[in-house]
Amino acid sequence: MKFEDSCDLIIIGGGLAGCEAAWQAANRNLKVKLFEMRPSLMTDAHETGNLAELVCSNSLGSNLIDRASGLLKEELRICGSLLLNAAEKSKIPAGNALAVDRNSFSRFVESELANHPNIEIIREEVKIIPEQIPVILASGPLTSKDLSENIQSITGKENLFFYDAIAPIITYDSINFETAYKGSRYGRGNAAEGDYINCPFSKQDYYDFVEALRTAERIALHSFEDEIDQGVNAGKESYFEGCLPVEVLATRNPESLAFGPMRPVGLIDPRTNKRPYAVIQLRQDNLAGSLYNIVGFQTNLKQQEQNRVFRMIPGLESAIFERYGQMHRNTYISSPGLINESLQLINNERIFFAGQLSGVEGYVGNIASGLAVGINAAAYIYQQPFVIFPQTTMIGSLLHYIANAEKKHFQPMKANFGILPVLEDPANSKQDRAQQYAARSIKDISSLTQSPYFNTFFQAI
Repeated sequence: MKFEDSCDLIIIGGGLAGCEAAWQAANRNLKVKLFEMRPSLMTDAHETGNLAELVCSNSLGSNLIDRASGLLKEELRICGSLLLNAAEKSKIPAGNALAVDRNSFSRFVESELANHPNIEIIREEVKIIPEQIPVILASGPLTSKDLSENIQSITGKENLFFYDAIAPIITYDSINFETAYKGSRYGRGNAAEGDYINCPFSKQDYYDFVEALRTAERIALHSFEDEIDQGVNAGKESYFEGCLPVEVLATRNPESLAFGPMRPVGLIDPRTNKRPYAVIQLRQDNLAGSLYNIVGFQTNLKQQEQNRVFRMIPGLESAIFERYGQMHRNTYISSPGLINESLQLINNERIFFAGQLSGVEGYVGNIASGLAVGINAAAYIYQQPFVIFPQTTMIGSLLHYIANAEKKHFQPMKANFGILPVLEDPANSKQDRAQQYAARSIKDISSLTQSPYFNTFFQAI
């Protein structure tokens, strides 16, 4: 592929990180070419060719500022994130979480980028990283085989792989409300009845369901030897611990689900006025409210087994599946010692990484990496100092972690308070400490955005 001299920056990948990076760089007066291989070359997980398609859940996590995900969102709002704006404009009821209508979200992002005078969207696979021109690799966890091989050749390191999973989506009309009931934990949320649909389990129902999960037939995972990996993961089923299939959780410990995605805390059944032994929650997945996803129920069961086992869920006896759960191979680089905190490849300074490929996990973490890399790619091109996000902020702590973590056990990291520097005078309660972290972070991120170099790259090249 030939890359013309008519742009300043190439971004490979039109997911969350790539779209945010394109917006940030273009707003700093850079001419950007954004490459996305879909729809001409699809992946096992994507369903459309839309930019910023949400593949797994439609939730971006908590909006509460004393939650790590909520704090990260607030930082991104302060920094002027396009994708946080898109999420706000396409949000649907989800209690204290920020959930979106997937199609509305993607359409908004794509429209904003397509109408930006500094952005050209090109629907084409990039197999070889372009030479000479600065490039951001944001091709995501489903990077194509050819590009993955090229990334290996320029990093001098192995790509690491793990299997990831997505949850099923069912139709609202197929839910049995003689058993299921609406409600959010502890009565939170905007809607009077609650923003979630809850499927309550008795103790016997729960253990029967767990046994069915444990013994259900799974789709065989392909050996990584058939891919490009001949290293530490070859021939192994290497799951990402942050997104385990429910059948794997059930196999590890019969109580894992009751203390995990099926925990009943704060969900009183209005018919009995008691807390069920376990609960599966359904979350609205589109603006029309016609589709709901099974929260936390990533799976690799065969489709006929999903029909059988998931219809054991009280209230889902006649469930109609709009999308079955599935697993796919995710790809990321071993970031520590390979890239710096500006997401720049240490041994080739014109190449940057972003998104899950760079080692951040979760929708909002991917957006944050895109924002940071878009800003710093502009700084590099304008020969200005990099914008270093303070480690006291959630953005800064994520970037610090992936650049400096222990390499041996490295896996993608999502926002959490545990990666922030300790507080000088921490409060006794966990919630009060979270508020302290949030106050410190907001103060520091606000100061950063007001600094002379945060938005100084607008002059012509």
